[in-house]
Amino acid sequence: MAEKKQVPLRLNPKLYDALAAWAEDDFRSLNGQIEYLLTECVRQRKKNGKYVSDTIDEPIELDIP
Repeated sequence: MAEKKQVPLRLNPKLYDALAAWAEDDFRSLNGQIEYLLTECVRQRKKNGKYVSDTIDEPIELDIP
């Protein structure tokens, strides 16, 4: 298995908290959760040539308390 690359990542604090909570629910580390989500997005794109959402590049307003 190839060595994993390290990538610095800046996240909105609300997004970070939501991802951390989701990772905890799935018994994953935050890094593991982000890798899982990115892998699923790449799989989806390879399967049908599209991203999960056609508006993936548009800024989102997080409605997270």
